[in-house]
Amino acid sequence: MTVALLCVPHAGAGASMFRKWKRHPFRQLEVVPVQLPGREELFAQDPLTSLTEVVDWCLDRVRETPEDAPFALFGHSFGALVAYETAQRLVAEGARLPERLVVSGVAAPWLPRPVMGGETLTDDRFAARVREVVGHDHPALHDAELRGLLLPSLRADLGISDRYTPGSTDPLPFPVTVLRGADDQLVSRQDAALWSKVGASSTEVIEMPGDHMYFSLDPKPLLAELDAVFARGAG
Repeated sequence: MTVALLCVPHAGAGASMFRKWKRHPFRQLEVVPVQLPGREELFAQDPLTSLTEVVDWCLDRVRETPEDAPFALFGHSFGALVAYETAQRLVAEGARLPERLVVSGVAAPWLPRPVMGGETLTDDRFAARVREVVGHDHPALHDAELRGLLLPSLRADLGISDRYTPGSTDPLPFPVTVLRGADDQLVSRQDAALWSKVGASSTEVIEMPGDHMYFSLDPKPLLAELDAVFARGAG
């Protein structure tokens, strides 16, 4: 049976990259992009500025999936924290649970993370801070017009990340898969491995070639790995 993989974007990003993933020949997955307010076709809406609002938004997307169909959650970096908190809320509410949580490019939720300062820094300093911490330079940060479109949602998301504390660290009753770029300078192998305390069922940590944004230029290795993860789970 096909598993609907709800994909939450990283900070400031829209869901368009996930729509491209839908063309990948998955064996068991159907990619379901989660578009957050303030970006792409929802640009006219204000970005959400609290974790509770973002999780509520994601829970609504979960509820839109067919009741009798399996689903899973995926997120990268900021999106991984949102996916994790969404999973915890589903457990707390006694709701239908995902088959699996897949978190990418993020340390275990209780660990300290760099403060980005997006709510106080000027545009130039904030863009420089993002490049410094993430170790990845997005072309939009160098274009005044594109930066004006990107920064409001990026500031909102990273503001949530700056204030983040986990709502719960109780073990989740379903498998957790952790993905990390082998050359990621933001998330160490040890900090990624500590997710093992979250997965009561099972946790696997998989390293991919590349840095923090290891899938940005070529997502095919990641998509093939996701396909393999869910194929193993089905076996």
